[in-house]
Amino acid sequence: MIIRDGYSFILAAILAAVLLGVAVSPWWAVGPIVLALYFAYFFRNPTRHIPEDDSLLVSPADGTVMEISALAYDDFVKEPCHKIVIFMSVFDVHVNRSPLAGEVKCQQYICGRFTPAYKDSVGFENERHMLGIENERLRVSVTQIAGILARRIVSWVTLDDVLAKGDQYGMIRFGSCVEVVMPRSVKVMVEKGQKVVGGETVIGRIQDV
Repeated sequence: MIIRDGYSFILAAILAAVLLGVAVSPWWAVGPIVLALYFAYFFRNPTRHIPEDDSLLVSPADGTVMEISALAYDDFVKEPCHKIVIFMSVFDVHVNRSPLAGEVKCQQYICGRFTPAYKDSVGFENERHMLGIENERLRVSVTQIAGILARRIVSWVTLDDVLAKGDQYGMIRFGSCVEVVMPRSVKVMVEKGQKVVGGETVIGRIQDV
């Protein structure tokens, strides 16, 4: 399945291929056709099998774990936290999913720069969109961060929306990273350098205190 946001890109590339093929030469249509195929690949939305266990938090994105660090405090979570940063290349699925079931209690869009998403400063300098999700057990924030190619952060939810674990809430075009901030009462279940799959890979387990 292809995300609806991708159809305009695919159709534009196909139209360019037809126009160039007719007006100039069929060889000129090859580039736009390849681009249309890439757009179909980029905007793919494969089915994911979401773990049912309520104590498990899943990855919000496909990609590679760039960083796992400790935060003394987070303004939304309001306690000491773990932060996990996931880098998405232009070849990863870019649909973002909720790591847990809960209600959207906070939403912030912050304008900024478009430096490469693998740099340490992107979480502070780059354009980003944060969602704060809360349920009866904990608060977690997920932040979409733009990169040098990712100039468009897309959100399909708003305040007070209720999300199930693994629900799709947005995407980033094209290639960037996502940050997850969760309380230290949640045990981190991934390692730096690990490949993760959005909606399927378990990144944390809630530990009963």
